[in-house]
Amino acid sequence: MQFWKMNGAGNDFLVLNNLEEKLPEEAFPALARTLCERRLSIGADGLMVVDAPRADGDYRMLFYNSDGSAGEMCGNGARCICRYGYEKGLAGEVQRVETAAGLVTGWRIDRRQYRIRLNDPSEVRLEYPVELEGTVWPCSYVELGNPGLPHAVVPYPGLREADGDELRELGRKLRWHPAFPKGANVNFCELTGPDQLYERTFERGVEDFTYACGTGTGSVVAVLTLLGKVSGKGVRAEMRGGVLTADAERDGDRIANLYLTGPTNIVCKGQVTDEELTRQDCV
Repeated sequence: MQFWKMNGAGNDFLVLNNLEEKLPEEAFPALARTLCERRLSIGADGLMVVDAPRADGDYRMLFYNSDGSAGEMCGNGARCICRYGYEKGLAGEVQRVETAAGLVTGWRIDRRQYRIRLNDPSEVRLEYPVELEGTVWPCSYVELGNPGLPHAVVPYPGLREADGDELRELGRKLRWHPAFPKGANVNFCELTGPDQLYERTFERGVEDFTYACGTGTGSVVAVLTLLGKVSGKGVRAEMRGGVLTADAERDGDRIANLYLTGPTNIVCKGQVTDEELTRQDCV
């Protein structure tokens, strides 16, 4: 079983080509849980599988979090898989990728930079305060695509200097808060200058902070654009893994188009030899 390991701004993934491997779809959750384990296997935030399209896309992207749960879409993952699709000859410099949340269009900017049009916000609640243990946290709620990928946007002054353990515990509690029936990716953010922000995301399915979150950045910039706090043009989001740029085109009280641009990195290519994978995991 051949794989690529890639990352987009530090958000790292394993990529399997099921056009070649021809594994049953029910095998992927167990593969994700095993292969994404950092100390015992290859390690990654998630597993992406390239498969045959079912509609008008060049190919289909299946996404699984490191805990084996299926994800609707992943922004940095989509940018990485667009590079994979281009370099494997599955698509050209402009490509259409089928995801569970809808069709995603991607563009090759140069060898490592890729841009995607994120799924449109299907739900936006700008004022969505959440009470937790006697404290009311100002919050916005966004779902991207249909079915929607859920994101909470939480302003957090002093984010860069925040205590990591305290922030992680807050992220965990908000992620599971009953205000979010689907659970939520929790995006803490702080404006650092005109059209600049710092962001940390506690990701559902990883159950920890990741180095970057593309759909999280898109959600944050969508909210801040609608609130009039950023222009929506070339907004620079810094995370622990690097910098992403988001563009949110406003049409009245909604976001009509949402774009994400940033780097990709092919870390390694190889063959899976993990002896902990049982025969049942792959058949």
